[in-house]
Amino acid sequence: MIRAFTYQFEELGVIPADLYDLMGFEEDLPEPFPEMIAYALSKAPQLFNISGGFKRFESIEVNLLNETLKLENELFHPSKIVTTQLRKSSAAALFVCTAGEGISNHAAKTTKNDPVLAYIFDVLGSVTVEKAMDNIQMKLNHEVKQEGMNISDRYSPGYCNWSVSEQQKLFSLLPNNFCGVTLSASSLMHPIKSVSGIIGIGSGLTQKGYQCKWCSDTNCIFRRIKRTK
Repeated sequence: MIRAFTYQFEELGVIPADLYDLMGFEEDLPEPFPEMIAYALSKAPQLFNISGGFKRFESIEVNLLNETLKLENELFHPSKIVTTQLRKSSAAALFVCTAGEGISNHAAKTTKNDPVLAYIFDVLGSVTVEKAMDNIQMKLNHEVKQEGMNISDRYSPGYCNWSVSEQQKLFSLLPNNFCGVTLSASSLMHPIKSVSGIIGIGSGLTQKGYQCKWCSDTNCIFRRIKRTK
């Protein structure tokens, strides 16, 4: 079962505080950041091509001893963190979501004349793709709730000690160019502002939020948000 969605930037409800979090600021932002963020948000509707979706798999094998997950013919090695959190899964969904290439292109063009503003546009791209994926995850949650099941948090290659190279296996289980996202030979997604990963499905699952103490990745977007709270 495959679901795909598109969004207008305005639908996602991105507000200045969302950028404050990721930039490491609290409410009292020094000048000129508030004005620059307001400017970036005013330009945002023309810079995004947001889409995403998921493919459901009605069977998953989780092996805690070997720290592996198996979906169809692909065996993943996502680390103890991920397998432990998905151990009660009876099914799973692989997801992809992108903000499109427009925002990254605009940030790159802005860098020469105003690197600070370019950074704000870059952060806006990261915030927007996560907001879109939050929405898609809620849609999946609503879908499985009607079947008497729950979902886990989402986990992505490159985080929680899960090798980014396993993006290759993940994308092999999805339609080609799913939601406009492609993968390079080095396992990097294009457009750049894209996310992918897995969400467990099962009656015994719960969402626990960002448990940063489990992971040593200091560059993780979720850790940076959590640190400001």
